Amino acid sequence: MPEGDTVFRTARRLDEALAGADVTRFDIRVPRAATLDLTGRPVHAAVSRGKHLLLRIGDSTLHSHLRMEGAWFVYRPGERWRHPAFKVRAIVGTAHHEAVGVDLAEVEVVPTREESRLVGHLGPDPLADDWDAAEAARRLGADTRSIHVALLDQRNVAGFGNEYAAELLFLRGILPTTPTPEADVAALIDLGVRTIRANRDRADRTFTGVNRPGSTTWVYGRAGRPCRRCGTLIRRGEQGADPTRERVTFWCPSCQR
Repeated sequence: MPEGDTVFRTARRLDEALAGADVTRFDIRVPRAATLDLTGRPVHAAVSRGKHLLLRIGDSTLHSHLRMEGAWFVYRPGERWRHPAFKVRAIVGTAHHEAVGVDLAEVEVVPTREESRLVGHLGPDPLADDWDAAEAARRLGADTRSIHVALLDQRNVAGFGNEYAAELLFLRGILPTTPTPEADVAALIDLGVRTIRANRDRADRTFTGVNRPGSTTWVYGRAGRPCRRCGTLIRRGEQGADPTRERVTFWCPSCQR
């Protein structure tokens, strides 16, 4: 599932492949940007901001959001793609590499000077150079909703998704329904930062420290199975800011109180 660490690695891979070269192919397959052509312009950088990916080309920025299914792949020119062409939403090619965006939920090209209208609302990003722990704690602590909902709100902290919320709350022993003002948000954020930074450079995300398939999470995706700590069956529920944004929650009723 793409979360902040996944998007960070994706941006780093695109940056290594494209930055410093001129665009030789630019093909955006969404109606809003289908006629744009940035061929001949230099690729400056690919960076992430929370779950958003920004590819800066010339004086423009190609913005994409992976959501649940999206991904970027890097190929050599002429190399056969590993996915059907009808899933492709964006192609940015240079003389030596071709970046292909597949199943992207959001694709938009804006002047780089206007990036803030796409990501300016986001809270501090624990993987960004300008990470501000105090501001993140202030924003999260001011949210009066349940801690699971507040932690997923990218306006509080950018980059934590549903898997991180479930796992961090388990590790801190907090029920997902706990009102945020009752939680130690500073300690929760500190754990989240250390965890997402550790996962940033791993091919496979883990919260348990074990990389074997099926052993990487404490509660996420483990409903009805015994807690790895106490043996109590993991429970499953749903929470969201409103009915259209509900997410599945997982917790141990013994370890989280």
